[in-house]
Amino acid sequence: MNSEKATTELPTAQVLIVDDEPDHAEVMAEVLRRLGHVCTLVHDLPGALDELKHGQFDLVVTDLKMQGEADGMEVLAAARSGQQAAETIMVTAHGDIPTAKQAIKGGAYEFIEKPIDLDVLRTLCTRALETVFLRAQNTELRQRVDEQYGFEGIIGQSPAMRGVIAKLKQAAPANIPVLITGESGTGKELFAQAIHNNSPRSKKRFVPLNCAGLSENLLEDELFGHVRGAYTDAAKDREGRFEYANGGTLFLDEIGDMPLTMQPKLLRVLESGEVVRVGANESKHVDVRLVSATNHNLEALVKEGKFRSDLFYRIGGMEIRLPALRERRDDIPLLVQHYATQFAEQMNKPGLGLAEDAMTALTQYDWPGNVRQLINAVQNAVIVCDGETIEPRHLPPEIAQGGDGGEGGAADTAGLSLDQLEKQAIRNALQVTAGNREKAAKMLGIGERTLYRKLNEYGLK
Repeated sequence: MNSEKATTELPTAQVLIVDDEPDHAEVMAEVLRRLGHVCTLVHDLPGALDELKHGQFDLVVTDLKMQGEADGMEVLAAARSGQQAAETIMVTAHGDIPTAKQAIKGGAYEFIEKPIDLDVLRTLCTRALETVFLRAQNTELRQRVDEQYGFEGIIGQSPAMRGVIAKLKQAAPANIPVLITGESGTGKELFAQAIHNNSPRSKKRFVPLNCAGLSENLLEDELFGHVRGAYTDAAKDREGRFEYANGGTLFLDEIGDMPLTMQPKLLRVLESGEVVRVGANESKHVDVRLVSATNHNLEALVKEGKFRSDLFYRIGGMEIRLPALRERRDDIPLLVQHYATQFAEQMNKPGLGLAEDAMTALTQYDWPGNVRQLINAVQNAVIVCDGETIEPRHLPPEIAQGGDGGEGGAADTAGLSLDQLEKQAIRNALQVTAGNREKAAKMLGIGERTLYRKLNEYGLK
């Protein structure tokens, strides 16, 4: 009774029951119907395959053996292929338990022996459906997080970021090498990790290596490893990053800083898939997806003879350019709020607020150090804030005083008409106040009626 009461709290499930004995199928269906589930009954393999092709099910309960010895296994294979969200329970005779265990290895949720104990059937199906619905809830939650923060927790809803995220989603499932470009501080490693996490290689390692500042010898040892005695300090064999990342993803950050003499060695591994440790003669095969990143213009370096053209084309299967933070100002309030909340919780300052003029200063600043600089500024503001609200005085002077960060600033507004400047100011004020027109008007120093008129005039809805 208790188990049945608990199952009534589950959503209504669509259940496919496959059994060549109609009476037996009906008994199982009756148990599940009493729990509020909708059951579809079929009595042969062709009928089951047709339902799995055209229907949508949360649970499949199938006899292991019907007219054919492997009918149940074929139902399982079809369910795994076309109904990935569903679970499958196998019904088997005692003598077929080894086969049923093999079915579990093939993806079945569990098996149940004949003659069926209806209480066991009820409990087993309930557990399977709880797994299905919990997985669905997790997927839905992840989708909601993606809607708010973008992709893999990457915060951004601006058109520029939506374009980047769409390209990341295209790149992730492919095995194509990816080159991520953008200014320092834009979060290139975070995006590389997101590509790996959403690729078929996600269960294998993501191995990062920053190429900047490494000599040819040190970089060669890091990438390819060495054998004992290869040089004075080589006391034992050591695998390099390529071997360590085998089956997964190798992320080479700042690849534009790689010494020119090292580049043909990297190219040879990328083309052959064979790694030779320093001091060794034998090669080892590796299967690694390469994601690279740089803040340099590699095409310009190629023209200057500082980067090999063949390596450039090899690593740039798909190029993804990350916009600078000043190119996606609409995302700044989201980023500020996210990190302010995070740091406030870490520092036991829950409920810490942010003054409107502080948000305005943060939004209008040009952020030459991009997201990395913003994170540091917000963390510093949370630390020094001595009240319940972060104010401009808690921000670094160059931000609080409206500096341009050394680049951008006047260049961003040069050539704009007064109407365009006014329209931009109104848009920024609405962004900072989350669309609150009363607060936006106050921030702009104009009346609400004037703001309404300007909104209509500029087509800002």
